[in-house]
Amino acid sequence: MAHNTDAGEHWLQANQAMLTALFDVLHQRLAEVLGRPVGGSPQAEAARCRAAMPAPPATERLAALFGLDPFASDLVLLAAAVELDGRIAAQVAELDGPAGRSLPSIATAFRALPGAHWSAFAPGAPLRRWRLIELDGEARFTARCLRLDERVLHFLLGLPALDARLEALLRPLPAAAPGGGRIGALAERLAVGLAEGPGFAVLSGRDPSALGEAVAAAAVRLGRVPMRLELAELSGLPSEHEALTRLLQREAALSGLLLVVGAEEADDAALRGVPGLLARLAPPCVVLARGGVPTGEVTALRIDCAGLSAPERMEVLRTALGRRAVDAGALAAVAGQFDLPAPALRAAAARATAQAPGRRQRGKLHPALWEAARAEARPLLDDLAERLETKASWDDLVLPPAQMTVLRQIAAQVGHRLRVYDQWGFRDRLSSRGLGITALFVGASGTGKTFAAEVIAGALSLDLYRIDLSAVVSKYIGETEKNLRRIFDAAEAGGAVLLFDEADALFGKRSEVKDSHDRYANIEVGYLLQRMESYGGLAVLTTNMKQNLDQAFMRRIRFVVEFPFPGAEERAAIWQRVFPAALPHEGLDPARLAQMNLPGGAIRNVALNAAFLAAADGQVVRPAHVLAAARSEYAKLEKPLTGSETRGWAEAGRWAEAGP
Repeated sequence: MAHNTDAGEHWLQANQAMLTALFDVLHQRLAEVLGRPVGGSPQAEAARCRAAMPAPPATERLAALFGLDPFASDLVLLAAAVELDGRIAAQVAELDGPAGRSLPSIATAFRALPGAHWSAFAPGAPLRRWRLIELDGEARFTARCLRLDERVLHFLLGLPALDARLEALLRPLPAAAPGGGRIGALAERLAVGLAEGPGFAVLSGRDPSALGEAVAAAAVRLGRVPMRLELAELSGLPSEHEALTRLLQREAALSGLLLVVGAEEADDAALRGVPGLLARLAPPCVVLARGGVPTGEVTALRIDCAGLSAPERMEVLRTALGRRAVDAGALAAVAGQFDLPAPALRAAAARATAQAPGRRQRGKLHPALWEAARAEARPLLDDLAERLETKASWDDLVLPPAQMTVLRQIAAQVGHRLRVYDQWGFRDRLSSRGLGITALFVGASGTGKTFAAEVIAGALSLDLYRIDLSAVVSKYIGETEKNLRRIFDAAEAGGAVLLFDEADALFGKRSEVKDSHDRYANIEVGYLLQRMESYGGLAVLTTNMKQNLDQAFMRRIRFVVEFPFPGAEERAAIWQRVFPAALPHEGLDPARLAQMNLPGGAIRNVALNAAFLAAADGQVVRPAHVLAAARSEYAKLEKPLTGSETRGWAEAGRWAEAGP
């Protein structure tokens, strides 16, 4: 395809004339073999056509691409001529004698072509290795016929067509946008590495669009056509791999392709096949991935494509918004919080503009832009973790003053980290492992650990995702680390608050290593801590058993908040807040309800269940409904509801009896 584009219509016409002249030369030669010479000087006409060519003809290009000697080139020309020239097809049929086949046999080729040699037909020779010619039939070897591969015939005619067997696998990359900047510099480095280096490259990063743009721009510099194929689709038996990669190599040569292997979503099993794939492919070839990719014995240029910087993201947003003015500080806040690729930033700007289109709504554009960017980041993480609604506020949270102070400090650090890290220079002073804001919430079930995370996320207008570590931890060595990597990579785009529940499933006092599973368990703990410490948002761990965590682990957590079991005063405050203002109720005294020795989570369960009991009864919520709901909650907790907890407020009724 590339040679057609470069040469243009003039080359196509000249190539057709050259091919016709070569057929005339071959026709004259076959006539002499048959004993019926024809006149004319086709060799002179062929020389004249060659001199008029603006670039080498397809026959010469084919010979140069695949290392064909004169006899092999003549074999290709003979196989093409019987397909395109009726005169030559008739001559070949006559030379074949009684068989009368129009396809030339090996015996006919030896009779008709000069410089014939058997090695041209060896399985490893270019003609058969690259499947330029197929040997038809199962007769004796010299009687087998030569059939030109259809794709090669198209190449000789100058027709821009991919091999039909590869059309389902290959798809073109979008055209590269003109310009320089970060993508231009990356493309230049990639192009130089492919042209002057090993010819293979691994381009890794979290922004697939940036990777694609860089490869497309590098292909333009190399004069090649970038075609992408997915690593996951290259499955099958080794013999099938060999045939497919041979076709890919041939097509890359015929069409001037830059093969681009997409491995961004490949699993570990597929990635392990990359070294073998590269060993079978010829350069240039680029592998796109999110992280590291093994290349085995194949030397490859490795380039890490970092995402857009905050100033670059800000410029993308400013350009996308056009004349829609947004305060520079507000724009910087969005750009600093959401580590999104350029297409997602433009989509967020378009959505925000649509939501606040008028001049009078200009003040609403910043919150609309924030929410639009937040929505663009969600799809990456929604499939990996549970997104929790964050409707609670600081006023809904009931904790002792010391704990409230620490929680507000956590929220303040998340909210002001861009100023401290970037504007005030701490990012340059600290390693990336010290930039993450990490917290450990310790307390019994229902004491408010998850609720506190909801309050912090809501105050910051960020999404909250809960990850159940008991589900992430795998019995298979290395799988837990892979699961955690996927979660953190996806979360980086929006800086969401990550809540790792049930940390006891992974953490504990690490004893001496006794076997490989102990060693890998420690590696998994270390990997999670490493990612938490470098994560661009807030990562929270929850546990019920602080005593099981060793001091080496505790030193790597920035904040530790202990959630105590609420006392009577805190329980009364929770009861005061738990019932919505619209709830009809009668006779409920928060101070007396606080006699029940329940944590906040259980109090919310009792309140909600009591409301349903009252709704089913067609009444307002009364103490009897609360008592019935409390009995169910206590039964679930496998503890008795004592008379001292209900004295003074529980009334006998149809729903429950008062305690002793």
